[in-house]
Amino acid sequence: MMDQNIDRARELRRNQTEAERRVWNALRNRQIDGHKFRRQHAIGPYIVDFVCLDRKLIIELDGGQHGEPQARAYDARRTEFLEQEGFDVIRFWNIDVFETLDGVLERIAEALRVPPHGD
Repeated sequence: MMDQNIDRARELRRNQTEAERRVWNALRNRQIDGHKFRRQHAIGPYIVDFVCLDRKLIIELDGGQHGEPQARAYDARRTEFLEQEGFDVIRFWNIDVFETLDGVLERIAEALRVPPHGD
C-alpha cells in the first residue's frame, strides 16, 4: 500500500489543482518564516495536500465536493487519524484561496507560530 501511496502522491503533484498551485507557490522554498513544506505527502494511509513536518502542521484544501455528508465524514476520520499522529490540521475552502489568498497565508503563518499540540 505504501508504494501505491507514493505513486498516487507523485500523480497528484503532477496534476495540481489551481488552488493547490497558488498555495504551493506561496509555501515552497521556505517562504513563510523559513518553514519547509512538502506537497502531496503520504502520512499513514492518507496523502495530505501540504505538510510542514518539523512543525507537524498539515494544510488541506477543500473543493465543493467536501461539503457532501459522505465527504465530511471521511474528512473527519482522516483528520482524527492525523491528529492522533500528532499533527495539527487546518483546512481551507478553494474559494478562500482564490478570493483571500493573503488571509489564508496569514492563517498558516499564525498556525506556524503556535507550538504543536504534542509539545
